[in-house]
Amino acid sequence: MKHALVIGGTGMLSKVSLWLIENGYHVSVIARNAERMKKLIQEAGSDGRVTPLFVDYRDSDDLKKNIHQTIKQNGNINIVVTWIHSIAENALQIIVNEVTKGNTDWELFHILGSRANLEEIKKKAVVPINCKYYQVQLGFKMEGTRSRWLTNEEISEGIIEAIKKKKNMFMIGQMEPWEKRPD
Repeated sequence: MKHALVIGGTGMLSKVSLWLIENGYHVSVIARNAERMKKLIQEAGSDGRVTPLFVDYRDSDDLKKNIHQTIKQNGNINIVVTWIHSIAENALQIIVNEVTKGNTDWELFHILGSRANLEEIKKKAVVPINCKYYQVQLGFKMEGTRSRWLTNEEISEGIIEAIKKKKNMFMIGQMEPWEKRPD
């Protein structure tokens, strides 16, 4: 069975987690909220295709341990979908290093906020040759003369589309006009 790792998979990315399950993946989900994890597991059904990983990704040692354990339990990870806040500077590299160990080809979908400089992030990302790296940037929506942030549903739908299309850079919503961004 294919194995996916979703960081933030019980909140904004919960629909992505469920879509991956529907498409034949076992999904390991890094989360902090037990209630949202319980809800995700219930929505996924009772076939045990979700492995909850309760870890604060800012804790490097615990993050390594949990990724190593889920690989041991569920096999090599084929796809990683990650939404990591900038407060965890080392988390992405730890994930890349752990998933790469003993793995063949795999994909990384790196979700980034509207202020992220994609080129700078790509330059800094140390991604091994067996990893196909994709960036997904979250923008905003215009409704008439007003703007708003994307809903979790719109974000999940956009990420699913990004996974299907496999473009190096994929934008959900819009980034322009920049001055119209919501506060």
